Amino acid sequence: MRKIKIFDTTLRDGEQSPGCTMNLAEKLEMAAELDKLGVDVIEAGFAICSDDDFNAIREVSKVVENAKLVSLARCNKKDIDRAYEALAEAKHPMLHTFIATSDIHLKHKLEMTREQVLETIKESVSYAKTKFEFIEFSAEDASRSDKDFLVQAYSAAIENGATTINVPDTVGYTTPLEMAELIKYLKANVKGIDNVDISVHCHDDLGLSTANSLSAVLAGATQVECTINGIGERAGNTSLEEVVMGLKTRKDFYNAYTDVNTKRIYKISKLLSTISGMVVAPNKAIVGANAFAHEAGIHQHGVLKERSTYEIMNVEDIGIPQNKMVLGKHSGKHAFKDRIESLGYDIDDKALEEAFIKFKNLADKKKIVTDTDIEALLIGNNASVENPLYTLKSFMVNDSDSISSFASVSILDNKENIVEAIGKGNGPIDAAFGAIDSLTSNRAKLVNYSIQAITEGEDALGEVIVRLSSDDKTVIGRAVSTDIIEASLMAYINGLNKL
Repeated sequence: MRKIKIFDTTLRDGEQSPGCTMNLAEKLEMAAELDKLGVDVIEAGFAICSDDDFNAIREVSKVVENAKLVSLARCNKKDIDRAYEALAEAKHPMLHTFIATSDIHLKHKLEMTREQVLETIKESVSYAKTKFEFIEFSAEDASRSDKDFLVQAYSAAIENGATTINVPDTVGYTTPLEMAELIKYLKANVKGIDNVDISVHCHDDLGLSTANSLSAVLAGATQVECTINGIGERAGNTSLEEVVMGLKTRKDFYNAYTDVNTKRIYKISKLLSTISGMVVAPNKAIVGANAFAHEAGIHQHGVLKERSTYEIMNVEDIGIPQNKMVLGKHSGKHAFKDRIESLGYDIDDKALEEAFIKFKNLADKKKIVTDTDIEALLIGNNASVENPLYTLKSFMVNDSDSISSFASVSILDNKENIVEAIGKGNGPIDAAFGAIDSLTSNRAKLVNYSIQAITEGEDALGEVIVRLSSDDKTVIGRAVSTDIIEASLMAYINGLNKL
């Protein structure tokens, strides 16, 4: 069986998705989880793009032990030098350099001739080779490029030191058949292609990114570029979980495998959803809430008799907790820690102490504490802010269908002062947010507010995610509680602390 490498670009291309910007702590948490997941390559950012991206790549270098770590760079010396600086401490540094090759990009964006592009590729890749052992070259908009010109571009890149060539469907334009034919054409005509990896980077504008990627694998591609939950610009990128589980479930067809630890897929999917504020659609393949749910009577009957009648994957294969009643309010810290570790979480003493306090508070409110409840407390540890400016102390709301809603909110500031205000609004949440705004002199705009039950039962944990915007900065605030008003206030304050 062929090994297919997984190149994850959640921290670079995925983060470019509107509203998905991550702070440094969140990027570090995601990078560490991606490394544990077993991806072969992690694209950490675009070093020349900003000082934040540069610093994030440099810090991510310190937590990634196994995967190759990549910075994106255009085909010029300045970009390549900046990427080299950012990756100075990476255990396995790699450069990803690119230039567009389609006539539409050459004419309207680059204003270059084909000859100039070829010369740029030769100069840039040969220069990069003096600094990097591993170099990926991407021909941007390859799926809309002239095939013979692509052959020249990739041949030049390989001749000058590229170790991977990437074939991007940058605007999600191609089809599975066309993608397969393109890979076969390149394999037959590009000089030196048998000595390098062939990668594909597909976007989902027409809903075909996974199909296009897997067709490329069948045609001979050795690497797929993807993101967790398929996040990315516009309609997103190829979903890592779909490609990995597609290859695993149909290994008889693809005759290929990956090194991804599939039992960590669900966890990292939830983590990204929490960090980004982008809730996974219930009908999303693999990780959606309905992916393993059966409502139709015929389906239920079949699954109860023999799971394989309607389920082609085991729920355990992607690491979904099975809602076992494991702990209660009388459980001790050692039992709690053992359960956390059995769920696949690494936790230090300080984080354990904080999580155990949350667990005890939850156990006082809930009759049954499940694995899913515990996981909800742990996901997104870095959602909290160290040394927060504001902490929710207490609240009281008054709501009615005949009068306006009122809320009284008390907040503890970072100087240990308790301040209190009353707000009036259209519903208890609006009133409470208004009270908080008056206490914090907040001028941020509430861009989005969402709430969902993330565990089961009448005493389910509710997760609230808010997106706040102030000037050019957007942040995600998140909190969980059995009380949705409490969760709403804590999420709002979490967002304000981030701002």
